[in-house]
Amino acid sequence: VVATDSMKNFILRQALAFEGATLEELIDLLGRRLLARYEVMQAVRVTGRALPFAPARLPHGELSDVLYRYVPGDYATASLAFERNGADIRLTDHEWGWCDLRLLKVTGSAFTRFVRDEYTTLPERGDRPLFIRLDLHWRYRDVADMLDRTRGHYIAPEQMRDIVQTVFHEFVSESIQHLVYEIGSRVLRRCPYLGEVRFAAQNHTPDPVAESEDDPRVKVYSAPFPAFGLIKLRLAADEHNA
Repeated sequence: VVATDSMKNFILRQALAFEGATLEELIDLLGRRLLARYEVMQAVRVTGRALPFAPARLPHGELSDVLYRYVPGDYATASLAFERNGADIRLTDHEWGWCDLRLLKVTGSAFTRFVRDEYTTLPERGDRPLFIRLDLHWRYRDVADMLDRTRGHYIAPEQMRDIVQTVFHEFVSESIQHLVYEIGSRVLRRCPYLGEVRFAAQNHTPDPVAESEDDPRVKVYSAPFPAFGLIKLRLAADEHNA
């Protein structure tokens, strides 16, 4: 047994020597070195989460180059799995993501033409505010595109986040299912080096309460029922193009 405290100390020492630029490069280094150091390990999966820090603003308005503040919110993740194959260490699985993205728009979304039966109480709404929490994950066709920068195929997690935000802003969807399918389609068209994308989207859209008689743009909403809809979607590049 390798003590988890030993693994923690090993990771901290490797982080001290790390000279790369991305979360993915750090995780790749850690996974390979863990298996190289501890021969009793047959396989390992390393997952990391990027914690965003921003320069703190000083009393005179300038930004500090030594003081940083933590900025809570959505974040990038990466996960790599490695396996020992004789003397070789090979990468067996990978996944990247942008998680806990929270997006709200007050117009440009609808929910209509859904199945209605005796259990349906939800009215159709041709235009509604939309508030979702979204996790996006993706895999490359060839993981070397992520690790070898000379190929020019690396896709920064922030770029994926920006694609999601752009589609959310400009696309008038008929449902969250419709929305995440459109986002996935755009991502695969924009990033041909990806093999698949998958989503987990939570519906936290507020419920309407009242509307002004003088100005229909003025409305009051309340927090939705605690239970929420969870929409999951996976799009594989080859299947989607077919």
